[in-house]
Amino acid sequence: MQLETVTLDGSFVRLEPLGHKHLDGLRHAILDGDLWKLFVSFVPHPDRIDQFLDDAQNSCNEGNAIAFATIDKISNKVAGSTRLMRADFHNKRIEIGFTFLGKTWQRTRINTESKLLMLTHAFESLRLNRVEFRTDYFNRASRQAILRLGAKEEGILRSHMVMPDGRVRDSVIYSVTQDEWPGVKQLLSHHLTR
Repeated sequence: MQLETVTLDGSFVRLEPLGHKHLDGLRHAILDGDLWKLFVSFVPHPDRIDQFLDDAQNSCNEGNAIAFATIDKISNKVAGSTRLMRADFHNKRIEIGFTFLGKTWQRTRINTESKLLMLTHAFESLRLNRVEFRTDYFNRASRQAILRLGAKEEGILRSHMVMPDGRVRDSVIYSVTQDEWPGVKQLLSHHLTR
């Protein structure tokens, strides 16, 4: 089984398969807050966005990822990017990652609805048992955002990754399971109505 390209559409956000038409919008989103300077993330430098797209498309071509452009439906601007990735259909799990949003869209409904759309796709369309999230131990904002989604912290993967600057990163892993999904869906829907 392979992931098929799909567009996920909500009230506030549309997740479109990432392509060349999104490159300028992604550059602007990355420049909005100088996101590539954050030492706790893998946001590409605006001058290397072509390589980011190529890497994303290679993952998608392998059938275990879908890279999305995150589109703010009100402004019709690219707010950032996110992925369903590392699909393991035998074990019925997937990861949500490579998520970044320009500063303008941080702490808005955009991230909440994006996660609701991806989790709905994972649990209700793909019928998976588990969705994982991983983030840098030092990325406090990301850790809090993942917990606000209703995911549960499972532990720390020590010396898990080497960051672009050479720092060896500890990653914190979180998950939502199929059994938890109805409550998490209700929580996210509630957040969107506030």
